[in-house]
Amino acid sequence: MGSVLCQVLLSAGHQVQIIDSVPNGGQHILGLLNNDGFKFSNVDVRDLDNYSSLLDETDAVVHLAAIVGDPACARDPELAKQVNFDSSMALFNLAKRKSVKRFVFASTCSNYGKMADPSKLATEETDLNPVSIYAETKVSVENSILDLAPGVSPATTILRFATLFGISPRMRFDLTVNQFAAEMLSKGYIEVYGEQFWRPYVHVRDAARAILLILTSPVGNVMDQIFNVGNTQENYQKQQLVELIQQQIGSSAEISFVHREEDPRDYRVSFEKIYNTLGFQTTRTVEDGITEVIQAIKQRLIPNWEDPRYHN
Repeated sequence: MGSVLCQVLLSAGHQVQIIDSVPNGGQHILGLLNNDGFKFSNVDVRDLDNYSSLLDETDAVVHLAAIVGDPACARDPELAKQVNFDSSMALFNLAKRKSVKRFVFASTCSNYGKMADPSKLATEETDLNPVSIYAETKVSVENSILDLAPGVSPATTILRFATLFGISPRMRFDLTVNQFAAEMLSKGYIEVYGEQFWRPYVHVRDAARAILLILTSPVGNVMDQIFNVGNTQENYQKQQLVELIQQQIGSSAEISFVHREEDPRDYRVSFEKIYNTLGFQTTRTVEDGITEVIQAIKQRLIPNWEDPRYHN
């Protein structure tokens, strides 16, 4: 999401500094380098001493850096803790010392885990039930930041994003909507595990727009607040996603549903708070994202979507 967010912020007239170790390469950043308002530093988020001075003239920090997703965190739990928790808290405390005015922390709706009754919508007040290392680290940061942040600078906002989808400069095909569309189109076959489980989805550009909105909203409306980011109408079961893709590519793809009861994540989410408080509305639907992916693959803009660089 970072490269899309940079585009959104630069277009709105902001100056942007990226701090990133670009473990998957920096091709997605190349198009930003000729913008006068953009700077890039190849620094690992764990190397606090190497980027501390970069916050001297900073008004706001948007903290996106993380080992993202359950598989990546499960592969190296210690690294996930170092990056997702230890570095997050170090960065937050640095922002306090540097008198940064705003701090936005990217969290996840995965924090809701497995809901006892997924027919009900999770709100920001719903008890969290993380069932993965990834979500556990995000919940730990949320709790720690909220304990430190109340009423003091920086004005802190936590955003729990729905699962992202859609085309972006740093393309991801390990995200459900993108993966399903690519697989059904190119292979004509897909095996779907736990087709009955619910997830919310949000387009990567809408996620970036939400961050811009937080940064430009009155401090009193966003300080010490948690917002789910998405659209209540964009909660889907996996089987429903398959049906939406079939409508666009035809019914020729062979579908194999593997029913699972043990998958712990099953949640539907309400996004009414960010709409009622800040007027945030999404501009793209899951169907729009499916169309984007299909067009990109058909027109060979992405010749090999299975390339490891597109997967965390």
